[in-house]
Order: sequence, then structure tokens, then C-alpha cells
Amino acid sequence: MSSAFPDYRARRLRRTEALRRLVRETHLQPSQLVLPLFVRAGSGIRQPVGSMPGVCQTSVDEMLRDARAAEAAGIGGVLLFGIPEVKDATGSSAWDDQGPVQDAVRALKRECPRLVVITDVCMCEYTDHGHCGVLQDGDVDNDATLELLAREALSHARAGADVVAPSDMMDGRVRAIRVALDQAAFGNTPILSYSAKFASSYYGPFREAAESTPQSGDRRGYQMDAANADEALREIRLDIEEGADMVMVKPAGPYLDIIQRVKSEIGYPLAAYQVSGEFAMIKAAAERGWIDGERAMMESLLAIRRAGADVIVTYFAVDAAKAIARAN
Repeated sequence: MSSAFPDYRARRLRRTEALRRLVRETHLQPSQLVLPLFVRAGSGIRQPVGSMPGVCQTSVDEMLRDARAAEAAGIGGVLLFGIPEVKDATGSSAWDDQGPVQDAVRALKRECPRLVVITDVCMCEYTDHGHCGVLQDGDVDNDATLELLAREALSHARAGADVVAPSDMMDGRVRAIRVALDQAAFGNTPILSYSAKFASSYYGPFREAAESTPQSGDRRGYQMDAANADEALREIRLDIEEGADMVMVKPAGPYLDIIQRVKSEIGYPLAAYQVSGEFAMIKAAAERGWIDGERAMMESLLAIRRAGADVIVTYFAVDAAKAIARAN
């Protein structure tokens, strides 16, 4: 061997899976994963979402089947989205105490006690125009929306939600929700804020699943510009000042730099949402035989974890948990 050759050979620790596992720097556990679920009124409903293979809108009874499978796989929690029977200009079904999300929360707390139950707090699934707040002259009225978001969050807390997660991107909504919860004796209910939610092209399949496509315009007036990183840090600091207990970056894969900066510069508990478009692309490429679907799934999730996310919201949650169990 040449004396100029380095003594350290990185390949020595890559020769077997046992060695690779021994020195692995980033670890992904099922308990760090959160599964999104789409719930609607009725019973016996399991309606597939065409653009998201394996994902369905379900009634509460069918949702429990999926939740039990997630709990059995060791998943940390679920994130609930509601599809109401009636939509109107103010999204009033959002704070209906007998709505699908509220019913789902009660069922989950009764049947799946090991799961953390997180509820999405937004108006887009409930308004007839598909925007995340009430409209005034065609634009979302930020301040008028805050009271409605607080009413929705409070309804979820009354049903027993472990965490409420505002995703609307209205200025000041974390403070409005925190005050409402505290005044109603829900001071121990944490807020997971979608603090850095970008106006992304990757949300298309979700809008089919949640039936939340805007009827006019788009959401760039209140969701973040994809070019802005410093602004994301400002948004997150503002939400923490207002009372957020956890913060989120959404989407995840295209914004790994934001995840890394948030974790290193702020250090708060950090969630990242691997959104519907990320999921659908991997699924579509795997179905065509262009990639190994399971390896791509795990690589994408490890990248999000490596960037600094403590919690990953992903439609792959159950499949990933099973893959982790097989590897162990």
C-alpha cells in the first residue's frame, strides 16, 4: 500500500448493514411520525383520493380502522382534517361541536389512547369559496378571521384534542387562539403552528382530498413566498412570541434549508409536513417502475429528519413504520 494513502478508509464501516446501523448518525422512529386523516360525516364511507394512492376520505368508523393500524405500528399521532356536509361564506361548520373532526377526536381519545390527536385549524375546508378566512371585497380579511379560528380551536379542545394546529397563515392567529384557550380553561392545550407555510405547487392533491380548492384567485396573499428564508424565521419567532408550543415548516422536502435553519437558530420543537405532492410524486414514479418506492420513501423521510425535524407529518407514516420494523 502506498504510504500516501490515508489511514482512514470510510468504506470499512459500510461493508455490512450491521456496521452501517452501528454508526448511523440519523435515526427515524415511528413515534416521530404523524399520519394525516380526512374525516367526513356519515358511516361506512371510504372514498379514495384519486391523486393520492392509498389515501381516502373516511367516516369516523372507517377512520378508526386506519387509526388503530397507525397505533399498532407505533405511530406517534394523527392530524385530522374535516370535510363538512355544509359549507358557507364564514366556514361555520368548523366550530360545530358535532362536526366530523370533533366526533373523530372523541372517538380517537376513547379507542386509540396512545395516539396524539392533532387537529388542523383552518377555514379552507369549511368555506364555500375555499379560502382560509372570510372574504371582504374578494380578499381575505385577516382580523375578522381570527375570531373564527379561535372558535374552531376551542371547539376542538372541548372535544378533547391533544394539540391544535392553525394552518391558515393569518397574522396574529396564534395569540388569538392562545387567549381563547386560556380563557376557557384549556391552558394546557398546546398549539402547533404552521408558522412557515409556503405558497406551494405541491399542495394540489391535498386540495382534492380536503375539497378545499379556492374558487377564485390563490393563497399567495397570505402564504409565504418560496424565495424567502429570512422571512420564515421572522414568522416563526412571531408565533413563538404569541404562544406557539411547536412550529412547522410546510412543505418539507423542497424546504430542507428552512428546516435546518429553524432547528439550529431557534431550537423549538419542530414539525415538518411532507405534503401531498411530495407523496404523490414518489408514488407515481414507483408505480411506473422508475424508482424503488420504499427506498425513496425512507430516503425522503431521513432527509427531513436529518435536516432537523423532530416530528414528520407524512402520508407514508404507516408504511414507513413497517419498513423501520422490518429493518430492525
